[in-house]
Amino acid sequence: MFEASVKAARQFTRGQTVDGTIVAIGPKVALVNIGSKGEAEIDVAELKDEDGGIEMSVGDRITAMVVSTNRGIVLSRKGVRNAATLRELEDAYGAGLAVEGKVVQAVKGGYEVRVARERAFCPLSQIDIVRTDDPAIHVGKTYTFRVIEFKSGGKDVVLSRRKQLEDAQRAGAAEARKAIVPGAVLTGRVASVVDFGAFVDLGAGVQGLLHVSEMGWTRVTNPNAVVAVGDQIAVKVLKVDDATQKISLGLRQLQDDPWSSVTAKFQSGEVYAGRVARVADFGVFVELDAEFTGLIPFAETGLDRGADLRKAFPTGSTVDVVVLDIDAESRRIRLSKKAVAEQQERAEIRDYAARPDAAPTPSVGSLADKLRGALGRVKE
Repeated sequence: MFEASVKAARQFTRGQTVDGTIVAIGPKVALVNIGSKGEAEIDVAELKDEDGGIEMSVGDRITAMVVSTNRGIVLSRKGVRNAATLRELEDAYGAGLAVEGKVVQAVKGGYEVRVARERAFCPLSQIDIVRTDDPAIHVGKTYTFRVIEFKSGGKDVVLSRRKQLEDAQRAGAAEARKAIVPGAVLTGRVASVVDFGAFVDLGAGVQGLLHVSEMGWTRVTNPNAVVAVGDQIAVKVLKVDDATQKISLGLRQLQDDPWSSVTAKFQSGEVYAGRVARVADFGVFVELDAEFTGLIPFAETGLDRGADLRKAFPTGSTVDVVVLDIDAESRRIRLSKKAVAEQQERAEIRDYAARPDAAPTPSVGSLADKLRGALGRVKE
């Protein structure tokens, strides 16, 4: 009978899902006919409901997973989630099934985890999908793990929560992508920040790129100043590339566009103080405030051709400029430094002309009239 049982067990593999009929229910173990010459065992505890009563009867059909073939066929409906012995842990390792464990403490390189009465180790890199900055946040938590190593008869058991999470993500990725369509507004978690933007987890491990150019209406040079790893943010789906599975996201589209009210802040012909943001060969970019930056074309700098713009307009320095024109649609403001000097000259002339002592004396006025009359007669 033993040889027949072992021979039957060889027909099955750990992790295989089978259907069977309950043929007997004992105090601890139930027997299930799965169509082989032998019968499989399943823990009676897996046949009980939440109140502790057995919800299955002899003759009922069940679907379960093969978790061991070492000493006959052992089935489980729970995926050995409540594994309590080294044998069950070994079966979980062989079948690639999940176990439940509690993180007891942080140790060198990872965590000590208790799976029922057994001690196991989870490396720091395997506790989560994202990098863990504070190891203490996992202590005391109960998680579902995958057994990735089982050595020395159970003395060295290594677990991975990360693999379990990744499998769950892959399973849910297809469903999550159904909601990711252009125009959709979704909430995601910032997974990482790079020089050119940030990657946002939209659920089930599906990530989209929030490019630095889409982070705000003003020019963003440091993505870390806008978002940080772990932030929960609302983003708008801009584009989904079905071929490459790449997702483009936007943040500024959910913010008020400051250019809609630019003319309420700045008027053409007026003088404003700004800060030199950067200098290019063709002109100087001046930050008028936190939201608006304008350009002084080289021709409006008041400098001769060949002059050193960077020397005349040091980055960070304050400069007075006149707004020449505003193009809200193109998001451009044209500025002039030369016009400031021209306005000052005209103002000085007006002030001088308005002074009482600037009026011509009668004798001077008479002489001027005579000269104009003489010139007129010559032309005739």
